[in-house]
Formats: sequence, structure tokens, C-alpha cells
Amino acid sequence: MHIIDAQIHLWAGESAPPHHWRAPYTVETALRDMDEAGVHRAVNCPAVWDADANDYAVEAAKQHPDRFATLGWFPLDETADESRVDAWLDKPGMLGLRFMLAAPDMADRIASGDLDWLWAAADRRKAPMGIMVLPPYLAAVGDVAARYPNMRLLIDHLAVNPFEKLPDAAAHLDALLALARHPNIAVKATAVPSMATDAYPFASTHGVLRQVFDAYGAQRMFWGTDITRLHCSWREAVTMFTEELPWLRGRDLELVMGRAVADWIGWH
Repeated sequence: MHIIDAQIHLWAGESAPPHHWRAPYTVETALRDMDEAGVHRAVNCPAVWDADANDYAVEAAKQHPDRFATLGWFPLDETADESRVDAWLDKPGMLGLRFMLAAPDMADRIASGDLDWLWAAADRRKAPMGIMVLPPYLAAVGDVAARYPNMRLLIDHLAVNPFEKLPDAAAHLDALLALARHPNIAVKATAVPSMATDAYPFASTHGVLRQVFDAYGAQRMFWGTDITRLHCSWREAVTMFTEELPWLRGRDLELVMGRAVADWIGWH
């Protein structure tokens, strides 16, 4: 089985937010850890806290095109326009974009229409677009998906607040499941152990995963880690899915563990 992590962060600088405790996380460290865990490839979402992370991502993809691909970002400031999308997607290994829209001032721009130029640019290019968004803005994400059906959205971490534990972490689950009616929305089942209230195999999260799987199916639910903030091993994050979910087997397991995200972002 070819295993692809749907979200990691690579960066070489020393700075990082406190909850990303494995810092820095370099290409060399990631390759070592991936080999130990049996992870073949990883989708790199360059660290937003490191100004050089996008350039580092390009070098990682150039040097190891069979191991790393990138969903990059650029500042969504007053200078941002559609030409930035073209420039970014022309970079080596850059298969799509990913933006942090969790802070209220950024998330409000989803509903206001202020980012419609970005969605339209991705829609015209049929490009994958990752977003980190929190529960209050899921309905607005659904509206965007309906208006731009060619854009392939990926919602980070099941829209779970990274600082919450169950049951609060899944209080929004109905809203997330409702978005499954949009065929251009997929979800990353990334960083799942971080919301668990118990130790490996994190059984407290298994019911949530089953509900998401039943709604989105194997082709739109992607396994991954966000490894730099997990306090379990990468191998445990793998076997939690491959060995501890009896309802996830066969082709469905292969899809969730990598084949589906490769198809979604065009990493062939």
C-alpha cells in the first residue's frame, strides 16, 4: 500500500508556534521519520510562521519529487491578485494552494466575497485549494464550493480547533458532514490524535472518523498527521488507521491512506 501523508509542514528556521513542538522540521528529518514509519510521500503545506518556507518547499520538491509535493501560500494582502496564483502554480512541485483562514479577520473574508477572485482563479484552473477554517465558517465554505464547482477544496483537520479535545472538538460535526453534499469538498483526517482523550489507538476518535467516512467516502477523506504537533509517533498515526479501524479495509483503506489525495491534487 502506497501511503501519502496529506499534510506536513517543512521549514528550516528556528521559529514556530508553541503547539508545533518539533521545530524546525527539515527535509532530512522528515525523510528519516517517513522511512521509519513506512510513509512513502507527503504533501507539504509550507509553514506560515517561516517566511522562507515556500522557497524551502520548492527545493524539497526539486530534490525529492517522489517524496514531496506542495500546496503553497502567499500573503492575502492588498497586493494579491490572480497573477499570484499563476506564478505560484508555476513553481516546481507546486500542485495547488493552501491558506490559513482560521483567524476571524481572515475567515470573515470568506463570507464577505473579498476572496472571490482567489476562488475564481482556482476554479478556472481546476486547482486544489486547502484551507484551515474553523466551525463557524463552514456554511460560508459550502457557499463558496457551490459557486465554484471546479475548485477542489480540502478542509484541514476535519475543521477541528487544534486546541480542543473531544467532545468539544467535534461539536461542529453535523455542519462538517453537511458539506459532503458538495462533490468538490474533501476533508483531511489529519492530526486526529490531537483531539483524543485517551492513549493510542485513540479509540475516543474512532466514532468521529466513521461518521466522516460514511459521509464523504474513501475518495474524499484523506489520512495525514500534521506531524510536528502530534505527541505520538508517525508510525502510530499510520497504524491507528491501518490496524485499528476494522471497518476500513481493502481498496477503501488504500484510498484513504494515499491514493485518494494523490488523485485529488493530481500527484501522479
